[in-house]
Amino acid sequence: MRFRLRMLGYLFCVTTLFAQSSQVTPGDNLVVEGIPPIPSDLVQRAARYTKGRAAEILDWHPTKREMLIVTFFGNVPQVHQVKFPGGARTQLTFLDDNPARGVSYHPTAGDYFIFSRDVGGDQNYQNYRYDFSTGDVTLLTDGKSKNTPGVWSNAGDRIVYGSTRRNGKDIDFYIMNPSDPASNRMLAQLDGGEGWQPADWSPDDRQIVAIQEISANESYVWSFNVATGTKELLTPKVDGQTVAYGHYLYGTPQFSKDGKGIYVTTDRDSDFRRLAYLDLKTLQYTFLTDYIKWDIQDFKLSPDGKRIALLSNEDGLELLHLIDAHTGKDIPLVNVPPGYVSGICWHKDGRYLGFTLDSVRSPTDAYSLDTKTLTVERWTYSETGINTDDFVEPKLIRWQSFDGLSISGFLYSPPARFMGKRPVVIDIHGGPEAQFQPYFQGQTNYYMNELGIALICPNIRGSSGYGKEFLKLDNGYLRENAYKDIGALLDWIKTQPNLDADHVLVTGASYGGHMALAVAANYSDKIRAAIDIYGPANLVTFLEHTAAYRQDLRRVEYGDERDPQMRAFLERIAPLNNVAKIKKPLFVVQGKNDPIVPVSESEAMVAALRKNGTPVWHLLAKEEGHGFIKVNDRDFEFYATVLFMKEYLLK
Repeated sequence: MRFRLRMLGYLFCVTTLFAQSSQVTPGDNLVVEGIPPIPSDLVQRAARYTKGRAAEILDWHPTKREMLIVTFFGNVPQVHQVKFPGGARTQLTFLDDNPARGVSYHPTAGDYFIFSRDVGGDQNYQNYRYDFSTGDVTLLTDGKSKNTPGVWSNAGDRIVYGSTRRNGKDIDFYIMNPSDPASNRMLAQLDGGEGWQPADWSPDDRQIVAIQEISANESYVWSFNVATGTKELLTPKVDGQTVAYGHYLYGTPQFSKDGKGIYVTTDRDSDFRRLAYLDLKTLQYTFLTDYIKWDIQDFKLSPDGKRIALLSNEDGLELLHLIDAHTGKDIPLVNVPPGYVSGICWHKDGRYLGFTLDSVRSPTDAYSLDTKTLTVERWTYSETGINTDDFVEPKLIRWQSFDGLSISGFLYSPPARFMGKRPVVIDIHGGPEAQFQPYFQGQTNYYMNELGIALICPNIRGSSGYGKEFLKLDNGYLRENAYKDIGALLDWIKTQPNLDADHVLVTGASYGGHMALAVAANYSDKIRAAIDIYGPANLVTFLEHTAAYRQDLRRVEYGDERDPQMRAFLERIAPLNNVAKIKKPLFVVQGKNDPIVPVSESEAMVAALRKNGTPVWHLLAKEEGHGFIKVNDRDFEFYATVLFMKEYLLK
C-alpha cells in the first residue's frame, strides 16, 4: 500500500511554535518576508484546530491480523503497527525529515517491510528496508535518483521498481531482492519519465505488467518478460482511439488468479473509466461495472481471485463496492459508515479488507471489513482538539460557465450565528487533473466556524471524475477557459443572497496556485486578495525548469513550449507577464526544494509584485518541497494564512 499524503492537506498536528511575549516566532527553516508578526492570541484561538491525529492503513501483515498504519508523531508522519482493532499504535519509524511512502510488508514472512522517502521534499525518493528484529533501516537504492516504490513478486523474493538513475530523465525498470541489495539488476531500459510504473507480477512471477502514461487521457499497458526484459504491448490503439488505462497512483492493472488475463480500469469505448477483464490470449474485454455510471477510481482483486473491492468516484464522493470478479455482481455493503473511502487493501487470508475512511466530522482512520459477515471494525480512533459535531456539511453546487458548460463544486457555509452576507474563499485544487472531494477538512474548519467565511471548492474543467471529455477541456490552447470557469463562479456568487461578492479571496496549491494567480490577473476587480501556494507563474518557464522526468507528461497537458505558436500563447496568458493587472494583495508560499514547481516561479512573481508596488507576503521553507510536511512549518503557514485573511478579506 502507499501513503498518498492526502491527509496532509487537512491533518491535525500538535502546535509547537514558540510564542515570545505577544507574538509568534517562526522556526529556523522559514524565511518570512512582508508578513507582520503573528499575535500569540491568534494562535491561542486557532491552535485547537491544529491539534489531533489521523491515520491511514498501509498494509496487512501476511499471516497475522495486524496492520501497518501511518500517523503523525513528532514533526513528520511515522509508520506504526496496530495489532488489533482499537489497539495501541506502536511507533516503528523515527524519521526526522519526510515521511515513508510505498510501505509494504515482506509478503510471506513479514519480518521486514520496505518503504521509500525523500529528503527535504526533493522527491528523489529512495527505497529502504526496515527490519523488525533490529529496527535497522537499510538503503536499497543509489541515494541520488528518483525511484518508484517496490512491487513484490508473489514468491516474495524480488521487487520491481522504476528509477531515473541512468540519466536523471528516463525511468527504467529494475529487479532486486530487498534482503540482498547487491542483487539489483536492470530489467528494461525505457524512454520516458514518470509515466512508466510497474504494477503487478503474474502468478508464476514470469511476467510483469506495467503502465505507460502519456497523459491523463492516454496510457498503455505493457507486459515484460522477467527473464529477458522484452516487452509486449497489451493495449494497442484501435481505430485511432485514444484510451486511458489505470493510473500510476491507483487502479493499476492486476493479473487474474490463473494468469490468463488482467483486470484494469479503462475509458475504452466510454466517457468514464470502467473496470474490465482483458483476456491475454484474445485481447478481448469483458466490462464488469457498466451499471456504475461514474469513474472506477481504484480496485483490488482478492487473494483467491473471486472478489474485487473497488472505489467509484460519484460526483466527488468515493464509495466502496464489493463485486464478484467474474460476473461483476455487486454485494451490498450496508455496514460501511458514510464517508470518503481510500487505501483499500486485502489481507492475505482473503477474508478481511482494510481501508481508510474519513468524513466531514470524522478524521481519517483505519478500518476493516469482514467480507464473510460484512461487519466493519474500526482499528484506529484519532483524537481531535475540538468537538467536530459542529463541522459543516458541504452542499453540492453548480453554475454555468461562459460557454454554457455546467461546472460543480462544494460550498461550506459558516454556522447560522454568522448573520448577513458572508465573505468567500475559493480554494482551487491542483493537478490540473485532480478533483476536490469532501473529505475531512480539519483546520480549514476554522475559517467557517470562527471567521464566518464561506468556502467554495470548485471542480473546474480539466478535473478528473467527470469523464474523459471534461478532462480534456483545459488542455493546450483551451487553458484560458478554465480561468473563465472561476470568472463565472464569481458572477454566480453575486446572485447568492448569503454570499458577499465584494469580499472574495482565491487560493490554491500547485496548479491551483497558478489558477489563483491567473484569477488575480484576470479578475482583480472582483476579488480582495489571493494566495498562491507553490503555483507556476509562467507555464513556459515552469515547463522548462520542472524536473526532467516530468516534462513529457506536463507538455501534453499544458502545451509544448518548444513550439513557437504554443510558446507565444503561454507567454501571453502567463500571470507573470500580466502582473501589472494584479492590483490586490498576494500571499506567496513555496518550498525551496520543490522539483515540480521550482522556487524560481515564486521568486519571479514576488519580485514582479514588489516592483509594481503590490502588497505581497512571502513564506519560503528551506527544507520543504511541493507542500509543507513538517508540523512547525505547516502551523506557521496556517497562522499566517489566517492573519492574511483577517487583514485583506474580512476588513
